[in-house]
This record gives sequence, C-alpha cells and structure tokens, in this order.
Amino acid sequence: MGSLQRQGSNTARSASRMPHWMRLVNGPQTLGHGPIFWVGFALAIGAAVVYPAFADAWSVGNTAYFLCWVFMALGLSLIWGYTGALSFGQTAFFGLAGYTYGVVTINFGAAYGMTLVGLLIGVGISCLGAALLGYMLFYGRISGVFLGIVTLSTTLVFATFMAQTAGSQWAIGDARLGGDNGMTGMPPLTIPWVGGDIALYSGVPLYYLLLAMLVLCYLGLRVLVNSRFGNVLVAIRENPHRAEMLGYDIRRYQLIAFVIGSGLAGLSGVLYTAWGQYISPSNMNLAAAALPIIWVAVGGRKDLTATLVGTLVVLGIFQNLTIYGSYYAFVIMGLLLVVVVVYLPEGLIPGLVRLVSRLRKRKEGLS
Repeated sequence: MGSLQRQGSNTARSASRMPHWMRLVNGPQTLGHGPIFWVGFALAIGAAVVYPAFADAWSVGNTAYFLCWVFMALGLSLIWGYTGALSFGQTAFFGLAGYTYGVVTINFGAAYGMTLVGLLIGVGISCLGAALLGYMLFYGRISGVFLGIVTLSTTLVFATFMAQTAGSQWAIGDARLGGDNGMTGMPPLTIPWVGGDIALYSGVPLYYLLLAMLVLCYLGLRVLVNSRFGNVLVAIRENPHRAEMLGYDIRRYQLIAFVIGSGLAGLSGVLYTAWGQYISPSNMNLAAAALPIIWVAVGGRKDLTATLVGTLVVLGIFQNLTIYGSYYAFVIMGLLLVVVVVYLPEGLIPGLVRLVSRLRKRKEGLS
C-alpha cells in the first residue's frame, strides 16, 4: 500500500511539474493522453512528412484537398460536439470566406503578401458573419432542432443568392461573382520571399503548409477544449440549465465557440479556393451542408482526434464512391450515418476505443 501511495504521489508531482499547456493538451476532454498515443501521433506526423517522397503529384494535391476540409470538420466538432449546438451553417461561412478571398486577390493581386491578407480578411469576414448570426441565435434563445433549421436556411439562402449573380453587373471591382459558374481567376496562396514570391499551387509546398497548419490547429483546439473554457462548453452540452444556474453566461460561451468554429470553416473556404482557384454556390448547397455533419458524426463528434481521423477516412471513401456516381456516394454516406447514429452514437473512433479497452480489461480479468 505504501509503495502505491508513493507511486501516486510521484505521478502527481511529475504532472504538477508539467507546463500548463501540456497538461491541457493531455486533458480529460480529448482521447489520447499517454506516451503510446503521442508516440503514435509523432509517427503519423512523420509518415505525413515523408509521404510526398513516395507519392505522385496528383495524390499529393488530392491529399492537400482533403486537408482543406478538415479545418471545417474540427470547427463543427467544437460547435456541435463540445457545445451541443447542431449547426448546418459551416458551408455558408466556408463560401463567404472563399468569395472574400477571391474578391481581395483578384482586385489586388498576389504580390506583397496580398493573398495572405486575403486569407485573413476572408476568415475575419466569416467570424464577423458568425458573430452577427450567433448573437441572434443564442441571445434569442434558439436551440435544438430550431438552431439547425435556422443555420440551414441561412446557408441555402446565401447559396441561392450567389447562384443568381451571373450578370456582368454582379461584380466587385474586377472580380465577377459568376453565378452558378462560380468565381475563377484568383491566385493561389503566395508567400513573399527574398528571391521572389513562392506560389503555393496544389502540390508539395501547399501540402506541407496545410499539414503544419492542421497540426497547430489540432493542438491549439486540444488546449482550448481542455481549458476552463472547454470544461464550461461540455457542461453546457450536458445540461445547459444547470450550467446557467451555476452562474455561467451560457449564451456568451456558445457564441464564442460558434465564432471560432465558423472561423475554421472560413479558413477551409479560403484554403479550398486558393487550392483550386475556384469557388461556386455548389459548395454551399444542401448536399454540401450535410456532408460535414456526416464526417463529424461518423468519426465521433465529441472528440477532436476522432473527428480528424474520421473526416479523412470518410472523405477518402466518399471520393472513391463518386467514381461510380455522386448519387451512389450520397446514398451510401447517408446509410453509414444512419448505422452510426443507431449503433454507435458516439462515433466509430470512440466506439473502437471502448471496444479495445473492454477487451483488454476482460483479458486482464481472465489472467
């Protein structure tokens, strides 16, 4: 007994000596805390770093395309999984930021870091739009299914409006909105450099930039959800009335989470637009608005790691299914969502983790 007490006290002291941010990264609101998880995480990052050396240019560009969407999924995980607010508005902020990037860069070009300015303005506009919409939603006490209906309606109204901007009069400076055909001609992300600007087309340089941004975003969100702020979000998700009775302004916390998550959707929109030099209303229609819900629900909406892994897996499956027709892909994705909701409501990744843990405990019990 004494040795166990000494071991426990040593563990507590070692944990207390850890930096605060490291304790938050390993907090209780996220899967994966021990050395095995972080060794696996490092190996996954290492494999992602060396991947372009063993893949052709098309595969690397396609993987970069996948990475563009993961930011939106992580933002939805924060809004829906941790805060409990189902939002169909992610693609609206995706499109708003993408069109903003196109307007800025077409009018001002790519020199002198203007594409980075366009990125910041696009994300900022999506955050501003989310703040205005979120204020009306959360301070108007709209919740549950009605929140999903309002955000979906907002998305479809915005997509319908952009679809009818085909005339020459629908232009902002030199940038024509393009209607159903979408906006084209914007430059890729361009990094100012001493020897000349570096244009990040959909290849290896853009892939590495997206990978670095994704790792930083993932770790930053882990710190956020394991902080006091994240604990309050989870309390709101589990019982908003009790959280409010404890003195928390739940509307403020919901609004902040909504703005952060929508800003990540805007970041996805800018990165996607820069990746393909194209954005259109089809990126915001009903099918597009439903896809992030499927990614997050299938992977596991209440955990960032599950959302990250699940989104990449489902994106890969969806793209391979579209070879046989987009309708078949949507039907199978819908069936997958139904199966997960009925049999694994927490998602595939948390379900697998619990299964492995249960099997390990059973094996230890037998031994």
